[in-house]
Amino acid sequence: MRRPALSVLLLFNFLIAAEMPRPEYPRPQFQRDQWLNLNGPWEFEFDDANAGIRDDWAAAGRKFSRTITVPFAFETKLSGIGDASFHPYVWYRRSVTLPPEWKDKRVLLNFGAVDYRATVWINGRMAGEHEGGSVPFGFDITPLLRPGTNWLVVRAEDQPSDRYQPRGKQYWELKPRGIFYTRTSGIWQPVWLEATGESYLESAHIRPANDGVVRFDVRIADPAPGLEFRATIHAAGQVLATVSSPVAGDRLSAAAQTPNPRLWSPDSPNLYDVTFELRRAEQVVDRVSSYFGFRTVAIENGKFTLNGRPLYLKMVLDQGYWPESLLTPPSDEAIRRDIRLTKEMGFNGVRKHQKLEDPRYLYWADRLGLLVSSEAANAYLFDDRYVARFTSEWAASVVRDRNHPSVVMWAPVNESWGVPDLRDTRQQNHLKSLYHLTHSLDGTRLVIDNDGWEHTDVTDLMSIHDYARNGELLYAKYRELGSSGAAIAGGSRPALAFGFRYNGSPVFLSEFGGIAYVPPGAAVPPESWGYSGIEKTSEAALERLRGLYEAIARIPAIIGICYTQLTDVEQEVNGLLTFDRRPKFELEAIRRINGLLP
Repeated sequence: MRRPALSVLLLFNFLIAAEMPRPEYPRPQFQRDQWLNLNGPWEFEFDDANAGIRDDWAAAGRKFSRTITVPFAFETKLSGIGDASFHPYVWYRRSVTLPPEWKDKRVLLNFGAVDYRATVWINGRMAGEHEGGSVPFGFDITPLLRPGTNWLVVRAEDQPSDRYQPRGKQYWELKPRGIFYTRTSGIWQPVWLEATGESYLESAHIRPANDGVVRFDVRIADPAPGLEFRATIHAAGQVLATVSSPVAGDRLSAAAQTPNPRLWSPDSPNLYDVTFELRRAEQVVDRVSSYFGFRTVAIENGKFTLNGRPLYLKMVLDQGYWPESLLTPPSDEAIRRDIRLTKEMGFNGVRKHQKLEDPRYLYWADRLGLLVSSEAANAYLFDDRYVARFTSEWAASVVRDRNHPSVVMWAPVNESWGVPDLRDTRQQNHLKSLYHLTHSLDGTRLVIDNDGWEHTDVTDLMSIHDYARNGELLYAKYRELGSSGAAIAGGSRPALAFGFRYNGSPVFLSEFGGIAYVPPGAAVPPESWGYSGIEKTSEAALERLRGLYEAIARIPAIIGICYTQLTDVEQEVNGLLTFDRRPKFELEAIRRINGLLP
């Protein structure tokens, strides 16, 4: 992406980057020049008695007794606290002094994510509230600001035992075990301020087509008379196309033609930069930088295709946990290393599991060339509260990430989490509604209704989870797959939900393997386990892995795989890498095994 000209503020951010955690711009597809990173030390307080509201902890003069490093959750080591016990109510506080060049500007306060409910005050006055632990939100805080020092206070509520709350793999019991891990509570993604004009760009949906036409659907906050919208597409410092349109309301659409478009793929991750501007009489009122890639995703002739060409999906399950920071990537470099190791092992994609991943991960997947299956953090139980919570958060997830070329499929639900009884027509209808909702927000990608089993008749891929111990067992189970009249075998549960027939969609083996192995000298966590047993030697683990791949290669009806998993996570030791990202095997050995598939 084009590097914008540095203002004094950006230069300041650059100089302190070595000391500030996560100093990079948090939202790379909608980036402003004038911004202030609020990561780093904040005052912090546990509120186990839930007294903060009653006693007005939001008052500007009240100090908190602890210090926490944002954006890391208090359960993590990198937060400086490292307390993984239950604390459902927590408070944050810090001072902010705005740069002088922001005088007469609007100021927007942005949060990458706060788990699960957030209430925000500026100088003791409420700025707003938000519910949803994985998605971004923000407020226009201009009316609440004053000259000099301003005080920002955040209250976060996260009930660890609420299983109607979307929480993914975060365990509702105190100690992690099985497939569940340590919780991430409170602020866990970056916080930042940015300055805009009185009218400003609120969002932009970028819709490129492989013929070079790019459509922009733009929302504008507080549009004023005489405004013009302008989009400029450029690459390698050269302007390729420009489109302008007068602003007649808070929404507009415009299209531009890019000559001779270079398509995006994992092998050739071609990207184009685009600058959006609001102008009045040639004066820039607001400017945002973004980027996009030309590519199409489809099912054609029973195969997954990228840009009209069949592509075998070779994915790996990636849960995005880190030893010292849990769900928050510790650094941009750590993200890049994960992607580099994934590609070096011969995978062309990842299934981000039970987590809406950090936008910086998707940025590097876009730039480095890695396919992504995007999944939600699910709840576990079904009722009206769950439906409202999850539907809202999933819709926001799709809107957040639909401009990323790396994202090729959506999977709102995994293994019937949140819909545990699919004989219930309400739960069936909810599952199908999520499929249709997703396609209504983004019609350019595939949607899996229920990853793993109990599919309805609307899924774009028939995904299967099967941890057969060896290739012989796997082949025996699926060798007739695709034959006329052949049944669709499932793993732990039936492949189809009660009352539904197979819709003919291609089969995606989206979980298999799970071979556990602990290298010599590595620490063995308590209650360590793997999905299909623990091997004592690397040779035995690789032999079993090779056998599974050889069996899959003999089943032409399978159009892609996702191996479980990229890294160990706490007590789960079936990763190709350890929890701290050390390879357990020669990377080339895994690459050769991936080469057994088309």
